[in-house]
Amino acid sequence: NVPPQGGRKHPHQEFTPVDTTNILFICGGAFAGLEKIIAMRNKGTAIGFGADVKDESKRTVGEALTQLEPEDLLKFGLIPEFVGRLPVIATLTDLDEAALVTILTEPKNALVKQYQRLFEIEGTDLTFTDDALRAIAKRAIARKTGARGLRSIMEDILLDTMFELPGMENVEEVVVNEEAVTSGARPLLVHTDSKQPQSAGSVG
Repeated sequence: NVPPQGGRKHPHQEFTPVDTTNILFICGGAFAGLEKIIAMRNKGTAIGFGADVKDESKRTVGEALTQLEPEDLLKFGLIPEFVGRLPVIATLTDLDEAALVTILTEPKNALVKQYQRLFEIEGTDLTFTDDALRAIAKRAIARKTGARGLRSIMEDILLDTMFELPGMENVEEVVVNEEAVTSGARPLLVHTDSKQPQSAGSVG
């Protein structure tokens, strides 16, 4: 039974019955800290022949979650009645460099395409080198922010150039190379009257 207007503010309302026979419920989340509970449990069981003796501190979150047991969810704080209604538990591995580059470039609304569209409004092409894309992915992995952190990294790289670009003349292309990602260098600018790129910071 489902309260159509919410349960707390309308305690006397009539409930609407919902047939859940053919409904698949999928519950997902990051469950931050769950890997620590798994590590504590494994410290007490890694004894004897055939035990996995890999240092728990060296495991990635994805590796730790592959050993998830229902008891870990109980210690995490979920109530037994809820855990008992989740018969299948699936874990996801961490996104690697190649996966993050794919997320940056291939989806219909990929971040690279979004920023390229913003630069097109100013009549300028935006190009990322392959090394730059890999460097962006590595920064996201180092920050442990996954795909969510890609936008903030892109903003760090391009914000100043996007602010200054409307006041510049004859900028045909902006090139983001590896140095712009790793060392804080400005993206390179290619002018219509010269094919020699120069740093955005050197333009008056």
